[in-house]
Amino acid sequence: MGDGEQQKGQISEARRFAVKYKLNNITALIDNNKLQISGNTHDIMPQNIKENFQSDGWKVIEIDGHDFHQIYESLYAAVHDTSAPVAIIANTVMGKGVSFMENVAKYHGVALKEEEYVKAINELCLNRELNNYKEERKKSCIMPSRNIPSSDVEETVNIVVGEPICYGKDDKIDNRSAFGNALKNIAELNKSRKDSPQFAVLDCDLADSVKVSGFQSVLPDNFFEVGIQEHNAATIAGALSIEGILSFFADFGVFGVCETYNQHRLNDINHSNLKLICTHIGLDVGEDGKTHQCIDYIGLFQNLFGFKVLIPADPNQTDKATRYISKTPGNFLLGMGRSKTPVILDESGDPFFGKNYEFTYGKIDVVRHGNDAVIMSYGCMLHRAIQAWAILKQREISVRVLNVCCPKNLYEEVLLDA
Repeated sequence: MGDGEQQKGQISEARRFAVKYKLNNITALIDNNKLQISGNTHDIMPQNIKENFQSDGWKVIEIDGHDFHQIYESLYAAVHDTSAPVAIIANTVMGKGVSFMENVAKYHGVALKEEEYVKAINELCLNRELNNYKEERKKSCIMPSRNIPSSDVEETVNIVVGEPICYGKDDKIDNRSAFGNALKNIAELNKSRKDSPQFAVLDCDLADSVKVSGFQSVLPDNFFEVGIQEHNAATIAGALSIEGILSFFADFGVFGVCETYNQHRLNDINHSNLKLICTHIGLDVGEDGKTHQCIDYIGLFQNLFGFKVLIPADPNQTDKATRYISKTPGNFLLGMGRSKTPVILDESGDPFFGKNYEFTYGKIDVVRHGNDAVIMSYGCMLHRAIQAWAILKQREISVRVLNVCCPKNLYEEVLLDA
C-alpha cells in the first residue's frame, strides 16, 4: 500500500478486523515516501501510520525500503511471527536514483516525456527499451480468457435448503424475521453435512434487527461481528464469496446499499458470489427517521449488471427467495422493509405464495385479475395494491394486480399481456 491511502477509513476498519479475528498471517507493506499526488502527505492530511497500526494491535517493522537486506529480513521476520499481523513500513524516496524526479510529488501520476525517459534511463544505467514497447503497442492485445460463469446461468450450490416455512393468513410477521428463520433453518440442515459449503454471515452491530442472530446460535464460528464498519464488511463478504464460501452480508439498506455502493461495484467487477441482505428499505422505516430511508436501492443496483434484485412481498415469498439465493450462484440483493406485513392471499383466501408456489427469478405474479387497468407493485406495497383493487372492484372497475418481485429482470410476455 501507499502512505497516502492510509488516510482512508476502510484501512482502519480492516486493521481492527484483522486483530479481532487473529489473522496473524497477514503482512502489510507500506511504501512510506511521504508524497502523494497533491504534495507532501503531512501537509495534505497529517497521520501517524506507525502509531495507528500499533494502537490497533499490529506489530510494526520500520526499514529502509531501498536496502534489499532489510527488506528480506523484515519479510522473513513477519512470516515467522504468528503472534499478530505485521506491518512493514518501508521508508523510501520517490524517484530514487533519478536526479530530477527524487522527492518531486508530480511524478506520482505523470508519465515522463521521451527526453526525460532517456535522461532517467541513463542515470539509472539501464538499457533503453522504449522503442521495443512502441512496436509491441502497435500489435493487437489478446487478454487471457477467464472462466467466468454467466450471471444468467441457473446452476446450483451443493447445499440443502430444506422445505419452506408456510405462514398462514393469521400470522403476523415481518419479512426480515421470515428471512432470519429461513437462514437459521438452512444452517441447521447443513451444520453436520460433510460436503456442505462453508458459510459466512457478516453483521455490522445489527444482528437482532436484521435477524441473523438465529444463524449465530447455530453456527457461531461462521458468524462474524464486524461492528459499525460497513465498508470493510462488504469487502470481506465479497472476497470470501470468491473463495467458494457462501457469504451473507446483512445490514440496513441505507448502510448495505447506499454507504457501501462502491464496495459492491468492486465486488461486481470481481465476479463475487455475494448474498446481500438489506432490511429497512424504502419508506417503511418511519421509526428510524428520514436518515435511514433507503429509497434508491433499485436505481443504484441497476448500474451493477452482475447483481440480481429481489424484493419479496410477504413472509412466504421471503422464505422462498432466501432459499433460492442460497442455492443459486451469483450476486443477489434481497431487500425488505421494517414492518410486519400481511400474508398475501389469493382470491380464495389461501396464501398466494404458499406451499405450491415455486419461486422463479424474474417471474411476475398475477395476484389479482382485471381488464380495465394494471397496478404493478412489489415488496411491502403489494398488500396496499390489493386493498386498492378491492376498493376499485366495489366501484365496478376491474384492475389487474401484478407482483414484480424482481424489478431488474422482467418477464416481457406478462407485461405485454397486461
